Amino acid sequence: MVSVVRGNVVDLPTNVSLSYFWCGGFMISVFLVIQVVSGVILSLLYVGDAGVSFGLVLDFVNESLFLWFVRYLHIWGVTFIFLLFLVHMGRSFYYSSYSKLGVWNVGFVLYILMMIEAFLGYILPWHQMSYWAATVLTSILNSIPVVGGKLYEFIVGGFGVTNVTLVRVFSAHVCLAFVIIGLSVIHLFYLHKGGSNNPLSAPGGYSDVVLFHSYFTSKDGAVLVLLLLLLGGGLMISPDAVLDVEKYIEADPMVTPVSIKPEWYFLAFYAMLRSIESKVGGLVLVLIFLFVLWLPTFNSSCVYSVLRQYVFWGCCSLYFILSYLGACHPEYPFVFISKFCSLLIVVLLMLFKGLWAVPYSGGFPRLVL
Repeated sequence: MVSVVRGNVVDLPTNVSLSYFWCGGFMISVFLVIQVVSGVILSLLYVGDAGVSFGLVLDFVNESLFLWFVRYLHIWGVTFIFLLFLVHMGRSFYYSSYSKLGVWNVGFVLYILMMIEAFLGYILPWHQMSYWAATVLTSILNSIPVVGGKLYEFIVGGFGVTNVTLVRVFSAHVCLAFVIIGLSVIHLFYLHKGGSNNPLSAPGGYSDVVLFHSYFTSKDGAVLVLLLLLLGGGLMISPDAVLDVEKYIEADPMVTPVSIKPEWYFLAFYAMLRSIESKVGGLVLVLIFLFVLWLPTFNSSCVYSVLRQYVFWGCCSLYFILSYLGACHPEYPFVFISKFCSLLIVVLLMLFKGLWAVPYSGGFPRLVL
């Protein structure tokens, strides 16, 4: 066991050119542990019952200072994880890390599962926005031809979102957390097996390397301390900054909110879903976007291609624009702009993945300018 730890953490040969952007994976792992620990504590006190869940979650704040801290730590932890995910995946795109198939495939599955896990956790407090967000998003499943009805009934447990749905969501939320931990270990295994990329795109056997400790442990430690300070500052100064006002209103199936919107990390996908008039069409658009996002191609560093950098930053800009549009009321011109941006980001992703592709020969990749 000691030799495994030393080989993967202490004596791991690592390219000396790695910057602070390569700290993202370690930061996500730390916050994932925080989420699991705080989630286990909350799950021991939570009851999956539509009649009492809302009041019980609010009582966590008034019960004791410890429970208040654990609950808000769990809430803020999700925000930090998805912020780190954006940075981590953005760096992977920028430096073409998706050409490392094992690491990229497991990492992308982790991203999908993390979004599912976050959505399941969003439903559990049973407030007004979580109930209606669950109602709207699960209704999309019902519109899928042939299997949609059965799939909807299997997930929801009936003809609509009810107490049965809440019980299933709670069970799935707890179980999926441990699946994510297992996949994180597999992701780390593939990373250390195939090696990481680097800003210079230098082959692993022909580059300057140093031991992971203490050169990179000090970098990771410095970033971790900074993030924990930001987390603590957010908790102490404005703990409700990441919460919507609707989260203090109990779910009422008879009253529909004026504007239904999910958490900020789902807003871009939500804007895509509602940009198409057909529910199935919106779902197909999101699936196409995710497929192109995942699609691994063999191409060399976009760092040295000015045109590819324009394409990359264009995709980033469109993603943030879609996130803003997802929070807007679904009316003209927001829906029209969402449709245009959704189609454009898919096209730009195809260009980013395809135009600079190079044949894979099994040897060192060629540099494409």
